[in-house]
Amino acid sequence: MNNNLIIAFLLITSIGFSQNIRFEGIVKDSTGLGLEMANVMAINNDTKAMDAYAITNENGKFILNLKTNTSYKIKASYIGFQSFEKNVSTTSSNMTYDISMAQGVQLNDVEVVYEMPVSISGDTIIYNSDSFTNGTERKLEDVLKKLPGVEVNKDGEIQVEGKTVQKVMVEGKDFFDGDTKIATKNIPADALDKIQVLRNYNEVSNLKGLENNDENIAINIKLKEGKKNFWFGDFTAGIGVGHKEDRYIVNPKLFYYSPKYSINVIGNINNIGELPLTMRDYFKFTGGFRSMMRKGGSSFNVSSNDLGILGLRNNQAANIDTKFGAANFSYNPSKSWTLSGFGIFLGNKTDVQTNSVNDLPEGASANSVEEKEDISRQKSDLGIFKLSSSYIPSAKTHFDYDAIVKFSNQKENQSVTSTELGDIYTNKKQKPFSINQNLNYYYTLDDKNVFAFETQHLYQQEDPFYNANLQNLAFNLGSEYNTMQVRDDVSQKRFVKTNKTDIKFDYYYMLTPKSNINVTVGNTYSYQNFDSHIFQVLDNQAVNDLNSEESNNDVSYAFNDVFLGLHYKFITGKFTFNPGFSVHNYNTKDIQLGGQNKQSFNRFLPDFYAQYQIKKSENLTYNFSLSNNFTDIVKLAEGLVFSNYNNLFSGNRLLENSLSQVHSLRYFKYNMFNFENIFANISYTRQVDAIKNKALLTSANQVTSSVNIDSNFADETFSGSANYGRSFAKYYKASAGFNLNWSKFNNIRVLSSTEEKVQTTESFSQNYNVRFSTNYKKIPNISLQYTYGINDNSSSVFYTDNPSVELEYYFLNAFSFVSEYSFYHNRNRAKTIDTEYDFLSSSLTYQKKDSKVEWKLSGTNLLNTKALNSNSFNQLGGTNSFSSYIVQPRYIILSMKYNL
Repeated sequence: MNNNLIIAFLLITSIGFSQNIRFEGIVKDSTGLGLEMANVMAINNDTKAMDAYAITNENGKFILNLKTNTSYKIKASYIGFQSFEKNVSTTSSNMTYDISMAQGVQLNDVEVVYEMPVSISGDTIIYNSDSFTNGTERKLEDVLKKLPGVEVNKDGEIQVEGKTVQKVMVEGKDFFDGDTKIATKNIPADALDKIQVLRNYNEVSNLKGLENNDENIAINIKLKEGKKNFWFGDFTAGIGVGHKEDRYIVNPKLFYYSPKYSINVIGNINNIGELPLTMRDYFKFTGGFRSMMRKGGSSFNVSSNDLGILGLRNNQAANIDTKFGAANFSYNPSKSWTLSGFGIFLGNKTDVQTNSVNDLPEGASANSVEEKEDISRQKSDLGIFKLSSSYIPSAKTHFDYDAIVKFSNQKENQSVTSTELGDIYTNKKQKPFSINQNLNYYYTLDDKNVFAFETQHLYQQEDPFYNANLQNLAFNLGSEYNTMQVRDDVSQKRFVKTNKTDIKFDYYYMLTPKSNINVTVGNTYSYQNFDSHIFQVLDNQAVNDLNSEESNNDVSYAFNDVFLGLHYKFITGKFTFNPGFSVHNYNTKDIQLGGQNKQSFNRFLPDFYAQYQIKKSENLTYNFSLSNNFTDIVKLAEGLVFSNYNNLFSGNRLLENSLSQVHSLRYFKYNMFNFENIFANISYTRQVDAIKNKALLTSANQVTSSVNIDSNFADETFSGSANYGRSFAKYYKASAGFNLNWSKFNNIRVLSSTEEKVQTTESFSQNYNVRFSTNYKKIPNISLQYTYGINDNSSSVFYTDNPSVELEYYFLNAFSFVSEYSFYHNRNRAKTIDTEYDFLSSSLTYQKKDSKVEWKLSGTNLLNTKALNSNSFNQLGGTNSFSSYIVQPRYIILSMKYNL
């Protein structure tokens, strides 16, 4: 098979490079000065197709790869100059041809710009969608993968310049703000006209140029004319065969866009494992809320008290039933007022099965490993709703309000068989609820003075319930616990309520057109309550309440941070500097165990930003920050809390904040001349007085508490990544990159009642990848990728090889064939673990030109692979775990799609 792949690769590349010549020159003005960013294209006079295009470099140079002995019309355009057209016939030799342009009105600008596959306007990169499609594309994700400098990872996240895209818009209107996956998986490819990548994005025009937005990237989709002011979309229904039961999918999509309003409706009901939104997506879904306290110097994050339900890789579970519905709208009552919002519902029933081999900490057990089988049945119903209002009556005033509500009902029944702990049955339930609101007002008084007021409030309540039925009791729960039972049936109820308010006022004063002073006054206030109660159900079904203080929690905690910040931003030549600092007054108070504990102190926290703009699309950026990190109520509550059946936790009310310093350096270059994309990033974090775990490990069980580790034992992390990508001759896209991460963590290991030690663990992970893909219109296209990973931790080294190949072919003007194959090889240095598995999926689609009906025959996991394998490292015990995760079997689906 490998030889066949090599032959196919050489055949495709030889077809592309044969019988081509190099046609190059310089685009000049009337004085002979080269024009940077001019558009040049070659139109084949016989086929009327654009065979090549280029954008000039800083010297005005362009290069086109053209066919030999062919007649072309060479076109060139540049803003403020008359368009250039000239017929040229190529020979069998390379040619040099300079273009002189005259200043004046550019009459044919609209036509030329429309045909250019890629163009740049300021901070916006504009891709013409049709220039990159070959007929096999069905959704936005398929098109984005083919654009120079754009990647879509397996989670559906869009990445440009190595940065994650934060927002997707369609015709300037938010598309499910806060998540890009819904857009990449659902927007139809045939509706796309232009894809605009908006770099240095700031949705508040008042603050543009005042803040550093180089990390902010958004995408705006421009629709084809036939999709505007008309309903469009499709309805898909499919049935098939699979393991034990029939398989089905129903997937309607409906879209409408006009200047005044837009509506998007998406549905998906299936039992083939197609997940429009995973549980991980749900929990990280912010609804697009801005990080208003990013310059504050403090980190106070409200932790999640969920029980880990659906935190597994449920996108490849043994069985998944999904019900998904989403609707998004935008409405303009007037030119200055916009109302928008969305609603999302997700219901999942998931069967999860994992077999694992876990190393046990040295001295924790007579055995060295634990073998475990874990079978879970999970059910969840989740909802997200957001409403936004934006009022911009003039360029001087901007007012907006957002509210997002999240709620869910989640359950999990789990059966565990362990060689160390015997048979265990657990039951988890939780119904968390939260509402997050923000209110923002921005006002530009004049050219010198800009004001910004931002406030945000979070209300959150969580009620996790946990029950474990144990063959052997793992912990000593005190004298009240009845140990004379056949099995130990223990439960815990928890309730956590949070009110958190952030308020920030910014004043910007423009000293010169290239410098400003920013004064910030802010406050973060959080108040939390935490109640928990442990009880036991005896063999006779009587309830034994544990009423001791160590078995229960009744805690309240208040955190207050008042701060004043000062930043000075100025531009000199190619350099931008933005040094600053913030001064904080912190006050905390917790009430528990019949008493209270207060802390009050001040901190001075500097930060620094610098950027070197080497060229228009090449820069080097450095960031430094010093921040105070605070825990919330969860780690302060001293009563016992079940983290799991084999993990018992108690907090520490005497915890103090930790101090982190972060250094990062990023390099970026985007060269439109040869479509070269380079980015690299290194960062170093050092955290002192870190809040760490103090654990007593016994067999597979651990009792954990939190402590501040002495500053002599700092946690350190160093990470680096780089990627080089380039498009060649319009038909090829290649890239190579790596990710490195080294970390050192310190925890305290309790050895006995009188002895403990600081346990330092180091890990070094490496990931290297190369990719190559073709993009022809009339012959098969291939995409090759190879990823090699090394995970080196304190006790062992694991290696992973992952080659993959994808084939696309559009033929006979009606058929589309797509197939993807991935192979995985996991092993450790000691050769005690050496496993292989692979996945193959394929689809054949039939749709006549201009027909509204599409037929599709698709198969997933065609090789019927039973499980995927992975390894993980536990820094607390310094141990490894190797798991085998059962996945869905082979499914064959026949579906019909009707396009509206």
